[in-house]
Amino acid sequence: MKNWFWIGFVLLAPYVGMCQKSSVDSIKTVSRSVGPTDSTVVAKVDSLLGKSKNQRFIPNPKRATRLALIPGVGQLYNRDYWKLPLIYLSMGGGIYAFHLNRLKYNDFLEAYQSFYDLDKNSKNYGQLKAGVTPDTRVPVRVRNLFNTESEIVEATRDGIERQKNYWRRNKNLSIIVTGLIYSLTIIEANVAAHLKTFDLTDDISFRVEPKMTQPMMREPAPGVRLVFNLK
Repeated sequence: MKNWFWIGFVLLAPYVGMCQKSSVDSIKTVSRSVGPTDSTVVAKVDSLLGKSKNQRFIPNPKRATRLALIPGVGQLYNRDYWKLPLIYLSMGGGIYAFHLNRLKYNDFLEAYQSFYDLDKNSKNYGQLKAGVTPDTRVPVRVRNLFNTESEIVEATRDGIERQKNYWRRNKNLSIIVTGLIYSLTIIEANVAAHLKTFDLTDDISFRVEPKMTQPMMREPAPGVRLVFNLK
Protein backbone atom coordinates (compact mmCIF):
# COMPACT_ATOMS: atom_id res chain seq x y z
CA MET A 1 0.00 0.00 0.00
CA LYS A 2 2.78 2.38 0.87
CA ASN A 3 4.47 1.69 -2.43
CA TRP A 4 1.31 2.64 -4.36
CA PHE A 5 1.11 5.96 -2.45
CA TRP A 6 4.62 6.96 -3.38
CA ILE A 7 4.09 5.90 -7.03
CA GLY A 8 0.94 8.11 -7.27
CA PHE A 9 2.66 11.04 -5.59
CA VAL A 10 5.55 10.90 -8.07
CA LEU A 11 3.16 10.78 -11.06
CA LEU A 12 0.82 13.63 -9.90
CA ALA A 13 3.43 16.08 -8.53
CA PRO A 14 4.37 17.58 -11.97
CA TYR A 15 0.70 18.29 -12.80
CA VAL A 16 0.12 20.10 -9.52
CA GLY A 17 3.17 22.32 -10.12
CA MET A 18 2.01 23.14 -13.63
CA CYS A 19 -1.44 24.16 -12.37
CA GLN A 20 0.05 26.47 -9.74
CA LYS A 21 2.40 28.01 -12.25
CA SER A 22 -0.33 28.62 -14.79
CA SER A 23 -2.54 30.30 -12.20
CA VAL A 24 0.25 32.61 -11.18
CA ASP A 25 1.08 33.44 -14.79
CA SER A 26 -2.55 34.14 -15.62
CA ILE A 27 -2.78 36.56 -12.74
CA LYS A 28 0.36 38.33 -13.87
CA THR A 29 -0.89 38.73 -17.41
CA VAL A 30 -4.25 40.10 -16.33
CA SER A 31 -2.84 42.81 -14.01
CA ARG A 32 -1.89 46.06 -15.77
CA SER A 33 -1.60 49.73 -14.94
CA VAL A 34 -4.72 51.79 -15.53
CA GLY A 35 -4.14 55.34 -16.74
CA PRO A 36 -6.48 58.19 -17.72
CA THR A 37 -8.61 57.31 -20.70
CA ASP A 38 -9.22 59.50 -23.69
CA SER A 39 -12.74 60.28 -22.49
CA THR A 40 -11.37 61.65 -19.22
CA VAL A 41 -8.93 63.92 -21.05
CA VAL A 42 -11.67 65.16 -23.36
CA ALA A 43 -13.96 65.86 -20.42
CA LYS A 44 -11.26 67.94 -18.71
CA VAL A 45 -10.61 69.93 -21.88
CA ASP A 46 -14.32 70.55 -22.34
CA SER A 47 -14.64 71.77 -18.76
CA LEU A 48 -11.77 74.17 -19.24
CA LEU A 49 -13.25 75.49 -22.45
CA GLY A 50 -16.64 75.92 -20.84
CA LYS A 51 -15.09 77.86 -17.98
CA SER A 52 -13.34 80.26 -20.35
CA LYS A 53 -16.55 80.88 -22.26
CA ASN A 54 -18.55 81.71 -19.12
CA GLN A 55 -15.88 83.95 -17.59
CA ARG A 56 -17.33 87.25 -16.29
CA PHE A 57 -16.22 90.47 -18.00
CA ILE A 58 -14.31 92.76 -15.62
CA PRO A 59 -13.67 96.27 -17.02
CA ASN A 60 -10.81 98.57 -16.09
CA PRO A 61 -12.17 101.62 -14.18
CA LYS A 62 -9.38 103.94 -15.37
CA ARG A 63 -9.92 103.03 -18.98
CA ALA A 64 -13.69 103.41 -18.61
CA THR A 65 -13.19 106.91 -17.17
CA ARG A 66 -10.91 107.97 -20.02
CA LEU A 67 -13.30 106.63 -22.62
CA ALA A 68 -16.24 108.37 -20.91
CA LEU A 69 -14.75 111.74 -21.89
CA ILE A 70 -16.59 111.01 -25.14
CA PRO A 71 -20.25 110.78 -24.05
CA GLY A 72 -21.49 107.19 -24.07
CA VAL A 73 -18.21 105.50 -24.95
CA GLY A 74 -17.44 104.63 -21.33
CA GLN A 75 -20.84 102.95 -20.95
CA LEU A 76 -20.25 101.17 -24.25
CA TYR A 77 -16.95 99.84 -22.89
CA ASN A 78 -18.70 98.65 -19.70
CA ARG A 79 -21.26 96.86 -21.90
CA ASP A 80 -24.10 98.90 -20.40
CA TYR A 81 -25.78 99.38 -23.73
CA TRP A 82 -29.16 100.27 -22.27
CA LYS A 83 -27.69 103.47 -20.79
CA LEU A 84 -26.73 104.94 -24.18
CA PRO A 85 -30.26 106.21 -25.08
CA LEU A 86 -30.56 107.88 -21.67
CA ILE A 87 -27.21 109.62 -22.05
CA TYR A 88 -27.78 110.85 -25.58
CA LEU A 89 -31.33 112.00 -24.82
CA SER A 90 -30.12 113.93 -21.77
CA MET A 91 -27.21 115.51 -23.61
CA GLY A 92 -29.41 116.28 -26.59
CA GLY A 93 -32.02 117.89 -24.34
CA GLY A 94 -29.39 120.10 -22.75
CA ILE A 95 -27.99 121.20 -26.13
CA TYR A 96 -31.54 121.82 -27.41
CA ALA A 97 -32.37 124.01 -24.39
CA PHE A 98 -29.13 125.97 -24.76
CA HIS A 99 -29.66 126.66 -28.47
CA LEU A 100 -33.28 127.74 -28.01
CA ASN A 101 -32.53 130.02 -25.06
CA ARG A 102 -29.58 131.53 -26.90
CA LEU A 103 -31.77 132.44 -29.88
CA LYS A 104 -34.42 134.06 -27.68
CA TYR A 105 -31.80 135.92 -25.69
CA ASN A 106 -30.13 137.31 -28.81
CA ASP A 107 -33.49 138.47 -30.22
CA PHE A 108 -34.44 140.41 -27.11
CA LEU A 109 -30.89 141.68 -26.67
CA GLU A 110 -30.95 143.12 -30.17
CA ALA A 111 -34.30 144.81 -29.48
CA TYR A 112 -33.04 146.15 -26.15
CA GLN A 113 -29.95 147.64 -27.76
CA SER A 114 -32.15 149.52 -30.22
CA PHE A 115 -33.16 151.90 -27.42
CA TYR A 116 -29.57 153.09 -26.93
CA ASP A 117 -27.11 155.05 -28.97
CA LEU A 118 -24.35 152.56 -29.79
CA ASP A 119 -22.39 154.78 -32.15
CA LYS A 120 -18.90 154.95 -30.64
CA ASN A 121 -18.24 158.27 -32.38
CA SER A 122 -21.30 159.86 -30.79
CA LYS A 123 -21.02 161.90 -27.62
CA ASN A 124 -24.18 160.21 -26.30
CA TYR A 125 -22.70 156.73 -26.69
CA GLY A 126 -24.37 154.26 -24.34
CA GLN A 127 -27.27 156.52 -23.48
CA LEU A 128 -30.93 156.38 -24.43
CA LYS A 129 -31.77 157.74 -27.82
CA ALA A 130 -33.57 161.03 -28.05
CA GLY A 131 -37.33 160.72 -27.83
CA VAL A 132 -37.31 157.36 -26.04
CA THR A 133 -39.88 157.24 -23.21
CA PRO A 134 -40.98 154.41 -20.87
CA ASP A 135 -43.99 153.90 -23.16
CA THR A 136 -41.96 153.64 -26.36
CA ARG A 137 -42.45 150.29 -28.09
CA VAL A 138 -40.22 148.62 -30.65
CA PRO A 139 -40.82 145.47 -32.70
CA VAL A 140 -39.04 142.34 -31.52
CA ARG A 141 -38.29 139.47 -33.90
CA VAL A 142 -38.64 136.21 -31.97
CA ARG A 143 -37.21 133.20 -33.82
CA ASN A 144 -37.98 129.53 -33.32
CA LEU A 145 -35.44 126.77 -32.84
CA PHE A 146 -34.59 126.18 -36.51
CA ASN A 147 -34.95 129.85 -37.48
CA THR A 148 -37.54 128.96 -40.09
CA GLU A 149 -40.27 131.29 -38.79
CA SER A 150 -40.17 134.54 -36.86
CA GLU A 151 -42.82 136.13 -34.71
CA ILE A 152 -42.94 139.93 -34.48
CA VAL A 153 -44.08 141.38 -31.16
CA GLU A 154 -43.94 144.91 -29.79
CA ALA A 155 -42.79 145.65 -26.27
CA THR A 156 -41.49 148.49 -24.15
CA ARG A 157 -37.92 148.78 -22.93
CA ASP A 158 -38.76 147.40 -19.47
CA GLY A 159 -40.63 144.43 -20.93
CA ILE A 160 -37.82 143.66 -23.36
CA GLU A 161 -35.27 143.91 -20.54
CA ARG A 162 -37.19 141.41 -18.43
CA GLN A 163 -37.42 138.97 -21.33
CA LYS A 164 -33.73 139.46 -22.11
CA ASN A 165 -32.74 138.63 -18.54
CA TYR A 166 -35.13 135.68 -18.45
CA TRP A 167 -33.69 134.01 -21.53
CA ARG A 168 -30.15 134.76 -20.40
CA ARG A 169 -30.74 132.96 -17.10
CA ASN A 170 -32.22 130.00 -18.94
CA LYS A 171 -29.26 129.91 -21.30
CA ASN A 172 -26.78 129.88 -18.43
CA LEU A 173 -28.82 127.29 -16.57
CA SER A 174 -28.90 125.01 -19.61
CA ILE A 175 -25.10 125.24 -19.82
CA ILE A 176 -24.77 124.26 -16.16
CA VAL A 177 -27.25 121.37 -16.48
CA THR A 178 -25.55 120.05 -19.61
CA GLY A 179 -22.17 120.23 -17.88
CA LEU A 180 -23.55 118.34 -14.87
CA ILE A 181 -25.00 115.64 -17.11
CA TYR A 182 -21.67 115.29 -18.87
CA SER A 183 -19.84 115.02 -15.54
CA LEU A 184 -22.31 112.45 -14.25
CA THR A 185 -21.77 110.25 -17.30
CA ILE A 186 -18.05 110.17 -16.52
CA ILE A 187 -18.62 109.41 -12.83
CA GLU A 188 -21.21 106.76 -13.67
CA ALA A 189 -18.82 104.97 -16.03
CA ASN A 190 -16.14 104.88 -13.32
CA VAL A 191 -18.52 103.67 -10.59
CA ALA A 192 -20.11 101.06 -12.84
CA ALA A 193 -16.68 99.69 -13.77
CA HIS A 194 -15.74 99.45 -10.06
CA LEU A 195 -19.00 97.66 -9.22
CA LYS A 196 -18.39 95.08 -11.92
CA THR A 197 -15.15 94.07 -10.17
CA PHE A 198 -17.06 92.86 -7.09
CA ASP A 199 -18.30 89.28 -6.80
CA LEU A 200 -22.06 89.63 -6.42
CA THR A 201 -22.88 85.90 -6.29
CA ASP A 202 -25.22 84.40 -3.69
CA ASP A 203 -22.53 82.05 -2.35
CA ILE A 204 -22.54 82.89 1.36
CA SER A 205 -20.91 80.40 3.73
CA PHE A 206 -21.55 80.29 7.47
CA ARG A 207 -19.64 78.54 10.22
CA VAL A 208 -19.37 78.49 14.00
CA GLU A 209 -15.91 78.73 15.57
CA PRO A 210 -14.65 78.68 19.16
CA LYS A 211 -13.36 81.93 20.61
CA MET A 212 -11.36 82.43 23.78
CA THR A 213 -11.40 86.23 24.05
CA GLN A 214 -14.74 87.87 24.73
CA PRO A 215 -15.62 91.57 24.55
CA MET A 216 -15.81 93.50 27.82
CA MET A 217 -13.85 90.72 29.61
CA ARG A 218 -10.24 91.02 30.73
CA GLU A 219 -9.50 87.31 31.13
CA PRO A 220 -9.88 84.64 28.44
CA ALA A 221 -13.21 82.88 28.52
CA PRO A 222 -14.55 80.15 26.25
CA GLY A 223 -17.19 81.08 23.75
CA VAL A 224 -18.30 80.81 20.15
CA ARG A 225 -18.45 83.21 17.24
CA LEU A 226 -20.35 83.25 13.96
CA VAL A 227 -18.34 83.75 10.79
CA PHE A 228 -19.86 84.71 7.41
CA ASN A 229 -17.81 84.38 4.24
CA LEU A 230 -19.07 86.44 1.33
CA LYS A 231 -17.67 85.08 -1.94
